Amino acid sequence: MPFDPATRRVPAVHKVVVLALDGVYPFELGIPHRVLGSADGRYEVLSASVDGQSVRTDSDLTVTPAYGPEVLADADTVVIPPYAVAPEAVADPRALAALSRVRPGTRLVSICTGAFLLAAAGLLDGRRATTHWALTDHFRKLFPRVEVDPGVLFVDHGDVLTSAGAASGVDVCLHLVRQDHGSEVANQVARCCVVPPYRDGGQAQYIERPLPPADGTGTGPTRDWALRRLELPLRLDELATHAAMSPRTFARRFQEETGLSPGRWLTQQRLRRARQLLESSDLPVERVAHEVGFATATSLRRHLAAEAGVAPSTYRRTFRASGAAGVSRAR
Repeated sequence: MPFDPATRRVPAVHKVVVLALDGVYPFELGIPHRVLGSADGRYEVLSASVDGQSVRTDSDLTVTPAYGPEVLADADTVVIPPYAVAPEAVADPRALAALSRVRPGTRLVSICTGAFLLAAAGLLDGRRATTHWALTDHFRKLFPRVEVDPGVLFVDHGDVLTSAGAASGVDVCLHLVRQDHGSEVANQVARCCVVPPYRDGGQAQYIERPLPPADGTGTGPTRDWALRRLELPLRLDELATHAAMSPRTFARRFQEETGLSPGRWLTQQRLRRARQLLESSDLPVERVAHEVGFATATSLRRHLAAEAGVAPSTYRRTFRASGAAGVSRAR
C-alpha cells in the first residue's frame, strides 16, 4: 500500500528504499536508516543501487547496497540522498531508468543534491523545491521550470519533498515521522537520535552567515528562556533586556543567528507547541491558544491556517481520524 498524499495514510509497516547513486555522500546516505529506523519498526528501510552493484561514495570508501533497482517497484517512499553532481551531466541515465520503476503514488524525498535527479526526471516542473544553497544557481540553469528556494530547510508537497544540505536530511526524515505517526513518536525518535525534535521547513538555511562571537553575547540563552515562557507576551524589549542588549542590537543578532526576526521565531515556536497540544491532548482550542501565548483562539486559528492551511479543529480531527496524519503543505 503506497503513501496516499490526499489522506496521508501510511501502511502499518512503511517500506522505504534509499537509492544510492554514484558519488553518494555517506553521511546523508545513513540518515534515513538512522532516523526512520528508530521508529520502533514502523518503517522497513532498504538500500538499493541503480544496478545492484557497489557504489563509490564521494569519500575514500565504497558501499554495497543489499538490493538493486527492482525493490523500487514495491516502495512506499523513495529517498534520494545527495551525490556529487558533475557540472556537465544532469543525471546518470541508469538513475533515471531506476527511478522510472517507482509506481505512481509513491512518496519521493530528496536530500540536498538528490533534487537534481528528481528535477531531471521532470518531477519538480512547475513546483517549488530546494537544494543546498551553494548549488541553486547551477540548479536554476539546468532546471528553469522549477521554482528553487534556497532559503528553506525543506519543502513538502505531500507526494514530493525536497530538502537542503546535510542536517536538513535529519529534519525532513523527522518531518516524515511526525506527519505519518504524530509528534509523540517523532519526539521519541529525536530523543533516540539525540537531535532537536522539530525545525520548521520554512526556517532559513545557514547561508554565509558569520558565527556570533563566542563571548556569551549571543541570543541562544534568551531563546531557551523564551521557550520556557511561551504563554507570556514576550515583547522585543523584554527579550533584549534578558540578553542585556538594546532592542535594535538584539533584533540584528537574532536575525544573524536564526535567519528569522524575533517575532517570526516566536510565532513558529508557538505554532509548534500548539500543534503538539492539538495532537496529544483534548484541551479546548481556546486553552491551547492561551497555553502557547496567542492572545485569542482567533489568533491561533489565523496563524495555523497560514502555516498549515486548516483550522485547529480540523488539524486535530485529521490526526485523530487517521492515527498517523498531518496537514503541512508547501507554500
